[in-house]
Amino acid sequence: MIRTITRLRNPLRHLAALALVTVLAACQVGLPGATGPRVGGGSVEVALLVPYNSAQAGDDLVARSIENAARLAASEISDIAVDITVYPTAGIPEQAASVAEQAVREGADIIVGPLRSDAAAAAGVAARGRVNVLSFSNNSGVAGGNVFVLGTTFDNTANRLVSYAASQGRNQIVVVYAQNLAGEVARDAILRAAPFAGASVVQSVPYEFSGNGVVQALPAVMDAVRSTGANAIFITSDTTGALPLFAQLLPENGLDTEAVRVIGMTRWDTPPQTLELSGLQGGWFALPDPAASSGFEARYASAYGEPPHVLAALGYDAIQLVAQTALQSGQLGAADLVANAGIRGANGVFRLNADGTSTRALAVAEVIDSQVTIRDPAPGSLGGPGL
Repeated sequence: MIRTITRLRNPLRHLAALALVTVLAACQVGLPGATGPRVGGGSVEVALLVPYNSAQAGDDLVARSIENAARLAASEISDIAVDITVYPTAGIPEQAASVAEQAVREGADIIVGPLRSDAAAAAGVAARGRVNVLSFSNNSGVAGGNVFVLGTTFDNTANRLVSYAASQGRNQIVVVYAQNLAGEVARDAILRAAPFAGASVVQSVPYEFSGNGVVQALPAVMDAVRSTGANAIFITSDTTGALPLFAQLLPENGLDTEAVRVIGMTRWDTPPQTLELSGLQGGWFALPDPAASSGFEARYASAYGEPPHVLAALGYDAIQLVAQTALQSGQLGAADLVANAGIRGANGVFRLNADGTSTRALAVAEVIDSQVTIRDPAPGSLGGPGL
């Protein structure tokens, strides 16, 4: 039974919400991160904000899995004690702000969570100037000031895939994106990545986010490929959106997937049935280091008797980052957090960047005979801190 607030000692030593996020995120732009309290006495106090008591289906499951992963990380750390206090946010930005304020009053050295970007922005404002917030969001729009996002951002994915594609001669890119926030953010990430990789986005093709929108966009996509001589198509949608329809209809409309590589900005291996789509055979996408992920999943299953939720790894990574930073610098200021050149997390190596985003070492996978094959492994290091 989860109480409203529980202390976990390491035994081993809707529209209004969208408006709120815009206002809060704007408040953070240009603000320096919190200096962070000095950590002493061989322990660090972590406030874990997760969406227990949420009205949204599945949130309690996600919260429990993140909490379990955080506790697992704490149990694996022997050089410093990690005290975790759980603060339920109910998935509501206002409550996230309230419990963040409470956590600071109660002596938290750092806030880990919340889950979503609106709650992260609210918690960041509540804790601003006092402690930093390691949110589980992947929305770089709320990163900055005292808020860091631990999730894999579109920029991170675009940098990895565009760079690899260009190295393989796939440097003339058509971007196919939905006319919604996620699609446009992903498109912009590819546009930013291309010049640094020596690639060119020769055309961007938008589509209305609907089945009919996909069908209507197909002639424009095929015309873009033929008229520009493109040798790669980046599709920004995921497996729950337009990706399966594009994967079916593009070959039916004449796309040669050998001549024009299909590349995805989201993971294609969940659900695994997606890998059977004809239009994705030979296609590329990015995913975390499989060896690191399988090791974490095995340890989690051994400890808790069930597999972790896909987001649980973020809870593990946050605690590892906090502990390693506290050990190295003795405090948890923004500069201290960013100075870590590479933390070995649940899904491989990662680091925080000075702009509040994170960089993760990603592998490039190829779909061959409906199976995932690693084409280019995730790097074992990131080459230095994210300054």
